[in-house]
Amino acid sequence: MKKLTIHLVDDHSLFREGLKFLLSNCDFIADIEESENGKIFLEKLEKNVPDVVLMDIEMPEIDGIKASKMALEKYPNLKIIALSMYAEEEYYSKMIDVGVRGFLLKNSQFEDVQKAILDVNEGNNFFSQEILDRIIANLYKKKTEKPILDLTERELEVLYNICKGLSNQEIADLLFISKRTVDKHRENLLLKTGAKNTAGLVVYAIKNGIFEV
Repeated sequence: MKKLTIHLVDDHSLFREGLKFLLSNCDFIADIEESENGKIFLEKLEKNVPDVVLMDIEMPEIDGIKASKMALEKYPNLKIIALSMYAEEEYYSKMIDVGVRGFLLKNSQFEDVQKAILDVNEGNNFFSQEILDRIIANLYKKKTEKPILDLTERELEVLYNICKGLSNQEIADLLFISKRTVDKHRENLLLKTGAKNTAGLVVYAIKNGIFEV
């Protein structure tokens, strides 16, 4: 496996240094770059595009939401994982909308951070269980009608398994269909729901009561 380059963006130096120390001991990481805000990150991005970005949300100069949006407009394949102290909807929904690949709370176990980096690097998404729990809790506070979507029975099966955290290959094996077919169903789901990525599909399904996760 190719060793990864990580760019850590956070304005709290103590947190940044602590996470950098832990990451430096991972055998799958080759180099770690740091930025204390979104402005510096965007400047450094012009010289070196990392494999995975760990992006804080609340920062001076340019915050994580705006920095992620600007970075993804120029580098649409950039893999960004949002970091936040809070599980509030306003934080994760905005970051998902701009196209980040994952969302981690800062109180997550380091094992979750490692898994998030590896999953996102492989093209998957990582969504903290705490965030899913918060979304589910919010369902009871909202009265949202189920959307009328023209989803086929197979698309619903695929969406259900996406919500369970299965990869496209795992879904293909489970449903006895090819991965290419699952890829196509996933593309259709993104188009029909307006979601930008897998995390967006999960949020959409839960918010609209399609499944009880």
